[in-house]
Amino acid sequence: MIALREIDRDNFYDVIKLSVSDEQKEFVASNLFSLAQAKAYPECICLAINQDEVLVGFTMYCIDQEDQEYWIYRLMIDAAHQSKGYGKAAMQLLIERIKADLQHQMIYISFEPTNVGARHLYEQLGFRADGRVIDGEVVYKLEY
Repeated sequence: MIALREIDRDNFYDVIKLSVSDEQKEFVASNLFSLAQAKAYPECICLAINQDEVLVGFTMYCIDQEDQEYWIYRLMIDAAHQSKGYGKAAMQLLIERIKADLQHQMIYISFEPTNVGARHLYEQLGFRADGRVIDGEVVYKLEY
């Protein structure tokens, strides 16, 4: 069963070691960079993605300081654990976690336009393009 878990001293180094395939590295920042970013931006929440007791991925989300809406900044599944449905299951858990904050009814996500896999996953989950491109990434939104 997929679970989102806090990152702590017990899994920190293992989270840093996770990596996507070489072809995907242009699409997502390293987990080390993301954890450093979360230190500078304390509103960011980083979580490990586990399948039972096996660490398989990483995600980071927050309420953006500019628009005061939820943004999912990172989603990555380690190359050794891809194509098993873990990314979709983790996104479903993350969306439910965010929806628990009843003061918001929107989640944003952005990705490289050439990342067809991400586009397909996000559209399956109900995200739709909102017409913006930010820093070269297309922006999708999920209204709930």
